Amino acid sequence: MIFKVFRVSEMETLFDLLSVNRIIGPVEKGRDVAGRPLYDFDLVYDFKDLKIDYSQTIHSAKNYVIPYRENLCTFTFADDDWQKDVNFGVDQAHVFFGLHPCDINALNKLDKVLMGNTYPNPFYGAKRSNMFIVGHSCLPIPSCFCHSMGADSVLSGFDLFLTRMGDEYFVEVQSARAYHLLENIETREVTHEDHLRFKQTTAEKRRLFTSEVDTSDLTKILDMEFESEVWEDWGDKCLSCGTCANVCPTCYCYGVEEEVNMDFSHARKVKQLYSCNLLDFAAVAGGYNFRPESSTRLKYRYYHKHRGFVEAYEESLCVGCGRCGNACLSDITVPEVIASVRGGDK
Repeated sequence: MIFKVFRVSEMETLFDLLSVNRIIGPVEKGRDVAGRPLYDFDLVYDFKDLKIDYSQTIHSAKNYVIPYRENLCTFTFADDDWQKDVNFGVDQAHVFFGLHPCDINALNKLDKVLMGNTYPNPFYGAKRSNMFIVGHSCLPIPSCFCHSMGADSVLSGFDLFLTRMGDEYFVEVQSARAYHLLENIETREVTHEDHLRFKQTTAEKRRLFTSEVDTSDLTKILDMEFESEVWEDWGDKCLSCGTCANVCPTCYCYGVEEEVNMDFSHARKVKQLYSCNLLDFAAVAGGYNFRPESSTRLKYRYYHKHRGFVEAYEESLCVGCGRCGNACLSDITVPEVIASVRGGDK
């Protein structure tokens, strides 16, 4: 990896150089009841609208690579013949400007599932291969526990990563296209003092975390506590609304429906994101439901994140962003659930 340093004032030039493509970044969408700004990712046309020092977006970048609803293919029937049309949903490259480490790590985890298996998902892969990612450092908010999940820093999955150090940026360069892009702005070589400042900035960030999850031997503890009564307690609170999966940067469960016109002239296959917390998630033909209780569905969601994915990929599927707890209508949070399973207070 190559390191560079440039002044904060060069950020707008970097934005302008990348603006020949569609830029997606954090923008302010409104205010909450306490007057605090609410951020989300959206198309950015003017650098002044980019809120690079945002705290956290409501949704993650997942929505741009796994759309909530997506047409997989369409079929047209005419004159005893038929035609199939497949659209991967990529018309041009996208620049993701200002992704935090947890969101970049989330995309890396999705890559393992949707691109690293025997049958890679071409719709996801097409979108991922047309992305240029500019990561940006952040400061933890009270609900963040990404440090516990090893997702507060990122080693791969980006082109540039910027860490703010006063009036300069410490830049990690990971791709050739990013290296050549920086030739168009004023940069300098990294000094020993820059390395020291970078390490000091990182250490200061880690001291700001107030929420944590004890992950030591967590897979074994989950195995031992599979029948624990705490799951019933959390199931009684859960509304089975699926909001957690909607804002989660790594939930990827979906369903596929086939829609056919009444005159049989047109048909299509539609993929739609789903949630394992919804009542009919495990319902099958004949009316049987393998997971009728909310407690069972909630439990299996945690086991997938913190047990099954670890067994398959040797890492948790959760990145510790805390979005699920912030969005949950019943105030269910990952740190509290895991603590209760480990034997702590709920």
